[in-house]
Amino acid sequence: MILQNCPLCNSIATLFCEKPKHLFYKCNTCDGIFRPKYTFLTAEEEKEHYEKHNNDVFDERYQNFVSPIVNAVLQDFSPEAKGLDFGSGTGPVIAKMLTDKGFHVQNYDLFFANDASLLNQKYDYVSCCEVMEHFHQPYKEFELLKSLLLPKGKLYCKTEVFNNQKPFENWYYKDDFTHVFIYQPKTLEWIKYEFHFSNLIIKEKLIVFEN
Repeated sequence: MILQNCPLCNSIATLFCEKPKHLFYKCNTCDGIFRPKYTFLTAEEEKEHYEKHNNDVFDERYQNFVSPIVNAVLQDFSPEAKGLDFGSGTGPVIAKMLTDKGFHVQNYDLFFANDASLLNQKYDYVSCCEVMEHFHQPYKEFELLKSLLLPKGKLYCKTEVFNNQKPFENWYYKDDFTHVFIYQPKTLEWIKYEFHFSNLIIKEKLIVFEN
């Protein structure tokens, strides 16, 4: 049996799903489910894939999709709070919706808004919408996200968490080649304790890590 090391906790992982073009391992410690590195798309292929997304900031369906994060920010913070949308993509809809409410939000994206100076600042809240499943190095990325938060800050995430909704090999979310790391509830708990978040809230369409 071929073994892989988990890119989040570095523990041993074993083969979990073997289908044509979709090979995944599952970590024996944190339950993270991941594609082996040698199957990743190149950076150019990944960027091209994201450019095909029709992320119109004025599209009501897109606004509804990100609304769990937007509504949580509106509930938890005042417009004076400083925010960052990490992985804002081709259509920074979260920033648009919050800016419309008088909030101040910066956008950072590896491919489309790569201003590294934003990663040297601190924020009251960071949003990470449909981004964490794309992390090639999830430990490094969560270490960075934690470092961006001010005391009492919050990290708002949105991703599809695998919780045995159906057999993994039949689950649609794995079929996107850019989805390289899939989280289970135990994986999120591991992140909470490893990076010393004070609290973790897991809802159907929202994950919140509290500093």
